[in-house]
Amino acid sequence: MIEVKDIKKSFGEAQILKGISTTFETGKTNLIIGRSGSGKTVMLKTLLGIHTPDEGIISFDGRIYSELSKDEKRELRTEIGMVFQGSALFDSMTVEENVAFPLKMFSNKRRSEIKERVDQVLERVNLVDANKKMPSEISGGMQKRVAIARAIVNNPKYLFCDEPNSGLDPETSIVIDVLIQEITKEYGMTTVINTHDMNSVLQIGEKIVFLKNGLKEWEGDNEQILETKNKSIVEFVYSSDLFKKVRENLLAEAEEEDNK
Repeated sequence: MIEVKDIKKSFGEAQILKGISTTFETGKTNLIIGRSGSGKTVMLKTLLGIHTPDEGIISFDGRIYSELSKDEKRELRTEIGMVFQGSALFDSMTVEENVAFPLKMFSNKRRSEIKERVDQVLERVNLVDANKKMPSEISGGMQKRVAIARAIVNNPKYLFCDEPNSGLDPETSIVIDVLIQEITKEYGMTTVINTHDMNSVLQIGEKIVFLKNGLKEWEGDNEQILETKNKSIVEFVYSSDLFKKVRENLLAEAEEEDNK
């Protein structure tokens, strides 16, 4: 569990985060959503320790980050997995070498143990025969699965994903969403996903935090977001004609059910 209490962050005179408090729950896919400029990227980077908050507290299962020693912070970083936007694989490394990289950096495992663990996570993301391929030889969806395998190879407690569906077609995006959700539950991780993909919101949004102008405007889950009357989030989620029709149908069905 990651708890955030009254987080504020400014760059010069521009205040980006204006006192955000929320909880990201263990074993759930926690989504941060909002329009461009809402503060969601700064929020993710602040959780990761890339940005230091001006005020407020971030705690990882009761460990307050700002109170940790350098060694304790270094240890905490080994408990974090990250799926970057665009996958961020090393072009000069094979799939196997990319996935093994965190183990070589942050563990004392023998070569045979690293190979065994790499094979395990590649099998988990359905890439059994891709070990020796280069990133340029596989599809965007496969690259994303390699990125997920690399992120979980160290058995992290916390998984962060920055726009994991960026550049993927809708069908592949659903595959990635489901994979992230399944792995979150299997590993018992606290997963935080920064996204603008409404399909992801409705598919795996077990906890959703909606930011607007640096403030937490709304939070709930993917069922509550369909029923909310919050004007800002209705305009955001149902900005397309398709989603507006979906909402109208859902509301009509709910009204019909209530009248029975």
